[in-house]
Amino acid sequence: MLFSKDRIGGFLLLIFCITYAILSQQIVLLPIQAKAAFTARTLPEVLSVLGIILSVLVILFPGSSGRPKLAGYKWFTAVLFLALMSAYGFSVRPLGFLLSTSLFLIGGFALLGERSPIKLLAVALPLVVGFWLLMTQGLDVFIEPLPWFLKG
Repeated sequence: MLFSKDRIGGFLLLIFCITYAILSQQIVLLPIQAKAAFTARTLPEVLSVLGIILSVLVILFPGSSGRPKLAGYKWFTAVLFLALMSAYGFSVRPLGFLLSTSLFLIGGFALLGERSPIKLLAVALPLVVGFWLLMTQGLDVFIEPLPWFLKG
């Protein structure tokens, strides 16, 4: 069969990996990195090549020949998650990491069926604050914590 679910997945993965490989070439290198063995491009290049190889193998040797089934999935929930992820991407800069990520996690948990506000807050807030502390204090990566109108 020409279009099995494995082959469709392989084609999608191939498109993603080729796009990733092309975009990885746009990573700007410093002049001192021109002849270095390991640069900011090395890992993306290796990952894209491995992904291309694996996706071609999946296309050539699919594990199953069954037709893809579209019924029985929660497509509306998937579309809502895509909208939520897009809203998160647009809200990180204006709302800051702590607020936008907390709202994203609370919304995602609610979409998955959690209805208790106490559980939503008890899981999302410590997770976001802990990750922010790890990144800013442990790894010294600056992440804007709050929106501009809440800063003092």
